[in-house]
Amino acid sequence: MIFKSFICCLFLLSIASTDVLPMQIPKTKKMTTNTVSEMIRPAYLKIGDTVAVIAPAGVLKQDSEVIEKTKTLLNNWGLEVVFGKHIETKANHFAGSDKERASDFQWALDQPNIKAIWCARGGYGSLRIIDKLNFEGFIKSPKWIVGYSDITVLHSTLNHLGYESIHGMMCINLTEDEQAIKPSIETLKSALFGALDSYDIKGHKENKLGIASGQLIGGNLSLLTATLGSKTSLNTKGKIIFIEEIGEHKYHIDRQLQSLKRAGYFKQCSAVIVGDMSKLKTNNPEWGQTIEALILDILENTNIPVAFGFPAGHELENRALYFGRHIKLDVTKKHTRVSF
Repeated sequence: MIFKSFICCLFLLSIASTDVLPMQIPKTKKMTTNTVSEMIRPAYLKIGDTVAVIAPAGVLKQDSEVIEKTKTLLNNWGLEVVFGKHIETKANHFAGSDKERASDFQWALDQPNIKAIWCARGGYGSLRIIDKLNFEGFIKSPKWIVGYSDITVLHSTLNHLGYESIHGMMCINLTEDEQAIKPSIETLKSALFGALDSYDIKGHKENKLGIASGQLIGGNLSLLTATLGSKTSLNTKGKIIFIEEIGEHKYHIDRQLQSLKRAGYFKQCSAVIVGDMSKLKTNNPEWGQTIEALILDILENTNIPVAFGFPAGHELENRALYFGRHIKLDVTKKHTRVSF
């Protein structure tokens, strides 16, 4: 027994003297389930600030036109613009390899003089690089991250870190009809410069009426579903969930919503805002329901306001939203009012 005790003591001493800890504390802020209603807000932009333009996902087609229009717009706003090293790189589906895209985004996160990161386009690819990014530099110098669709992955990550972000148009949209995208441009500028305070849009006949408040979260339905079970899956308790989608069959949208429902997404949320459901594909055989009826079926056992037809998503009118902001929502048949 004495010999066994002696050996045990030697073992414990050897553990105590080693430089390797059983569990190392990460350098960046730990990913936790965010339940805080007030999040850290990056400084609003001012004349002379610098915006970085990065392509974290799909390949940037019409790159020269997009780059020129982006530079012109931001310069007209009194801002400086810098572009990621691989903004024009093409690697099959992607704007560069995972390593190249992550390198560009990491560079922008780490530069204290960069006050906003505007994603050039979405598509697919952000999910492939999100775990390669270190947000330590971002935490020291917070900045607005702007985008939609595939950029939902980044919005969800920032929500876990406790920071606001902007769901809004991307640079690729600048090649579209100027008049049609005017509200998208104007509301993005207002959001970046701190002048966006409310929306009052026309109501929808399928709206579920009510008043709610809570932190605005969400994004593209496919990406919200893709992150279920991950460290950046959203905590929806007491939150207002925004959803949008493009190019899907209704059965696919139903499957995604059923997955979110089974994961408890809608169990304790405060409200749901439905953005654009664009270019839906025809089911064969027919689904037999409108998209509104499909969504209301998912939410049938909830007693929360539901606002349809909010102009944000994959249409030309893509109004900017502050994700992570505690908002007030008033839903009637005549209007949907969002107050930031």
